[in-house]
Amino acid sequence: MTMLYKTSTIVNQMITAAQSRRFEFKLDSSSGVPAYRQIIDQVLGGIAAGHLKSGDQLPTVRQLAVDLAINPNTVIRAYRELEIREVLSTQQGTGTFITDKKPKSNELERRRRVAQLAGELLARAGAEGITLRELLDYFTELDKER
Repeated sequence: MTMLYKTSTIVNQMITAAQSRRFEFKLDSSSGVPAYRQIIDQVLGGIAAGHLKSGDQLPTVRQLAVDLAINPNTVIRAYRELEIREVLSTQQGTGTFITDKKPKSNELERRRRVAQLAGELLARAGAEGITLRELLDYFTELDKER
């Protein structure tokens, strides 16, 4: 495993015999979403997208905190919540790893995530001068194509 570090971003480059893949943690301070939630969402999203697999090692608390320029307690909070959900397993002296259990998504969490994504989309679209009506029309057309 090779670790590459960038300012405010950690790129965990895991090289396997079959393929090379990267997983990046990035924080968006303008999103209004707490940093620990962003870390949780990125780990869960990485698992769902197949970028993180069972047995993959995450950065240490200290290293992720330094690379993202946040308090280590923030990373501890995110990792602890993911451990409670049995998504991560921390082994003292070895590291923090993705478990083989699939993350459980409850309805409240799903609605929170949908609201977060919709808010981000609307903010970015508004910055580009795109209206909600234009987005809705596009999504309606997209739905009809399916």
